[in-house]
Amino acid sequence: MKILVAEPLAAAGVELLKAQPGWDVVISNPKEYAQHLGDADALFVRSAVKVNADVLAKAPKLRVIGRAGVGVDNVDLPAATAANVLVMNTPGGNAVAVAEHTLGFMLCMARSIPQATESTKSGKWEKKKFMGSELRGKTLGILGLGYIGQEVAKRARGFEMKIVARDPFVNPKIAADLGVSLVTLDELYAQSDYITLHVGITKETNKMLNDAAFAKMKTGVRIVNCARGELIDDAALVRAIQSGKVAGASIDVFETEPPPAGDPLLAQETVLATPHIGGSTGEAQEIVGVRIVEQVVEYLQRGVAVNAVNAVAAGK
Repeated sequence: MKILVAEPLAAAGVELLKAQPGWDVVISNPKEYAQHLGDADALFVRSAVKVNADVLAKAPKLRVIGRAGVGVDNVDLPAATAANVLVMNTPGGNAVAVAEHTLGFMLCMARSIPQATESTKSGKWEKKKFMGSELRGKTLGILGLGYIGQEVAKRARGFEMKIVARDPFVNPKIAADLGVSLVTLDELYAQSDYITLHVGITKETNKMLNDAAFAKMKTGVRIVNCARGELIDDAALVRAIQSGKVAGASIDVFETEPPPAGDPLLAQETVLATPHIGGSTGEAQEIVGVRIVEQVVEYLQRGVAVNAVNAVAAGK
């Protein structure tokens, strides 16, 4: 059995693979992995490797793709299904990391921490300019109350925030246990001082934060996106910032990564941006790396599919 690791994987996960009797584990990288596809039974990726129909055509023996992380945007699921290749991910493995990044963004916006740091390091002392606000007593609107949204809610409660959420699929008891009020989308827009996105991309969520949505929000609202760049209409966000409707935005994900030079959104003074590092902690990478290996081992040895995102016929 040949196992191809195309991107960095937690050392503990690699050791678990190598401990399997009779498995040939090949450690490669996104530039060179393709030469090993011909006889690979399993492929491990993160987000850099794009698994499309051409890649799958080079891997006739491939049975499973393990995505060490949540999003599977880099895997062509219909093509994988057509090739009878199971695709697995690791939902929740980096939930705490993303939630902490979200709260970090909120604190930075509330207190202008990046701007005040830059000002002070440049030799200025602008105490009056950087008058901030507290998270305490503010309303946080969470769009999507899955693994990450729930971890955000737990941490926001520690800041004594009022929390509302929109998620038509969540069990109301889960929300109640978290101290979260489930509301309609329009109610969330109207009530929230901060809005954070934690939903996947669907026809309904694509560009869900657009001109019409911003018009329904409080003046001075602050936006956090650590989910998917496609959730926000960037041009509409720029207009909302320039009009004063949106007081600040913190973005970890972009529709095009990296964003193009001269991106108008990044030119806004009140926009904070990071290079898709929400889930990038040593702890999170260890968790998802070990977890995805455990899932693939379970599938290849016993035929048990955990966290599969597509369905395939048995027997390949």
